[in-house]
Amino acid sequence: MKVFKFGGASINSTDRIKNTGDIIGSFKREKILIIISAMGKTTNALEKVVDAFYEGKKEDALQLFEQVKQSHLTTLKYLITQNRQQAENQLKDFFTEVEWLLHDKPVREYDYYYDQIVCCGELLSTSLVSIYLNEIGIKNKWVDVRDIVRTDDNFRDAFINWNYTQQKVKEDIAPLFKEYDLVITQGFIGATDENESTTLGREGSDFSAAIFANILDAESQTIWKDVEAVMSADPKEFPDAKNIYELSYREVVEMAYYGAQVIHPKTIKPLENKGIPLHVRCFLNPELPGTVISSKPVHNLPPVIVLKKDQVLMELSSKDFSFVEEKPMSQLHEMFAAIKIRPNLSQNGAIGLLCCLDNKAEKIEKLALAASEIFDVQIEKNLTLLTIRHYTQEKIYELTKGKTIVLEQKTTETIQVLMR
Repeated sequence: MKVFKFGGASINSTDRIKNTGDIIGSFKREKILIIISAMGKTTNALEKVVDAFYEGKKEDALQLFEQVKQSHLTTLKYLITQNRQQAENQLKDFFTEVEWLLHDKPVREYDYYYDQIVCCGELLSTSLVSIYLNEIGIKNKWVDVRDIVRTDDNFRDAFINWNYTQQKVKEDIAPLFKEYDLVITQGFIGATDENESTTLGREGSDFSAAIFANILDAESQTIWKDVEAVMSADPKEFPDAKNIYELSYREVVEMAYYGAQVIHPKTIKPLENKGIPLHVRCFLNPELPGTVISSKPVHNLPPVIVLKKDQVLMELSSKDFSFVEEKPMSQLHEMFAAIKIRPNLSQNGAIGLLCCLDNKAEKIEKLALAASEIFDVQIEKNLTLLTIRHYTQEKIYELTKGKTIVLEQKTTETIQVLMR
């Protein structure tokens, strides 16, 4: 048993869907559960629908959704021939789910409507791919994941009910593999006890795949991406970035913590719990080995570089010269939690605290206003945060040359430098 996850880029055109079909078809007589994301850019398009609807612009929302509909119907037209009516009927069921909501007026919070509308993208893409595969002779079973993955009602970042989900996977998914080699379902989404759609937050599709891998005791999970392997840095910023072919679970969690666009830590935990290796492979060249992530320690890694631009330094000073490690610090952490913002780097002094944060204007303004009740607050913008794991002095010098260092923090493995 394997688990595959294909992202939106792997199915963003008829040619890409056919390529994905070729990859899946090459794994003959293997049992595979397949998670597929929304087609490329669909989630962004559906977010615009949500925004228009929530602003009371019903006609705009319907018009924007019509564009999503026509895009998928056009893909269907060029992809599916024999079972076109079946495919249209299934897509129209999902269209109706959203349109029924759009003809109403918003009376609940934004995040609720976000989840009801945005989840449509995964349902549409998986339906198209499933019907296409069946049409070309790759037998598979399509499943609505909302019948399987149970969550709470924390919309846009829902928590999994593991006991219920585990029971449903064992009762409803595992038996399907007696008749089918392939089961196709969605990532990123689930449903509440009230059958309201939910989404699982950042990197939700990878996490969904890990949930199934854990419960089904999969031999491996593979994420198919448009890169040859996990890299030591963003190649757009650093042309000399190197492919890394082996990583440990811990290293990936560390990289993600510092902002590397690799694998989200919540994806790693269900796999690490059962020692299931995670493969990152290239759908553009499936012959390449890619990266394997496992419990095996990996040594002699190259410097791993994460560059975060548009950073804000917030300097918080005690108004009465009292130590900030006492009550003010606990109050500040409460503010972070309430505003849902996390410092990328922080450093304490006796009566002051420095915090480096992503420049999310609305959240920065809220935090500065709340913090000004107990601190003197100063802000500096347009900074860059450099993180290097497995650093060398040569690499530090190379990347900080000509910059003014505002804040620095170093351990034996990692250095972080905030600079202007």
